[in-house]
Amino acid sequence: MSIPASLFGPLVTAMVSPFAPDGALDLARAQQIAARLIENGSTGLVVSGTTGESPTLSHGEKLDLFRMVKEAAGDIPVIANTGSYDTRASIELSREAEKLGVDALLMVVPYYNRPSQEGLYQHFKSIAESVELPCVLYNLPGRTARNMEVQTTARLSEIPNIVGTKEASGDLTQIARTRAATPDGFLIYSGNDADTLPMLTLGACGVVSVISHLAGPLMRQMMEAFWNGDVKTARDIHLNLLPVVDALFPATSSNPAPLKAALQMQGFDCGGLRLPLVEASEAERAALDKAMRAADLL
Repeated sequence: MSIPASLFGPLVTAMVSPFAPDGALDLARAQQIAARLIENGSTGLVVSGTTGESPTLSHGEKLDLFRMVKEAAGDIPVIANTGSYDTRASIELSREAEKLGVDALLMVVPYYNRPSQEGLYQHFKSIAESVELPCVLYNLPGRTARNMEVQTTARLSEIPNIVGTKEASGDLTQIARTRAATPDGFLIYSGNDADTLPMLTLGACGVVSVISHLAGPLMRQMMEAFWNGDVKTARDIHLNLLPVVDALFPATSSNPAPLKAALQMQGFDCGGLRLPLVEASEAERAALDKAMRAADLL
């Protein structure tokens, strides 16, 4: 089985945003994170996504982050998350990101205002038509309180520069129906690390990953093993990493608090978090330590 063709490669990492002790955005550290991720197998980077604490980044900070990460990434694709619950603001940020030279845009389902399926279609269509960059949809109903249905994704896949979707619904039946309803070249990325291997069986081309901050080579190895027909190796890696994924996404905390704690444990401090997020608790750190040691990540 061959690796599916993709504009961004199989392992796209949703980057953390590093902060200095005074809470300011640490752009130099952001460039170091980008270099570290690329060295560890990332084939693309998402900037200012959920893991990047986008709700607490200002408009100017997002632009600074896009520019500096692209400078550090070189030929590796940088995907700027420019979507929000405001279509006009999303268009403005998308156009500015395009001028800075990013390679693609990530467009999240609008959160809080919960638009209808037609509203979703018109929102994404308006953003995509305002730029020439490839655009990737982002469906994560657990955070947005609105699921983008299969037929909406299928309609949007007909727009020339909407090239794929990051699917974090966790609904494998919906994902299978999306694969069946969209062109073969339409990219479907797993938006949850735990769903990656199951989604590969449904035709996903890779993952937009969080655990790749900690285990990039293993995630690449898992996907390549699957595509090379070594399902046992792929399964073994998947099962070995699942406890780490669980520890990164506990019910008691919110991404990226556990991830930043895990990076500290690996000796790569990315600073604290901006309120309303708070740092991982001692119990959460203990769970991370146990899971990461078992997976040989410490």
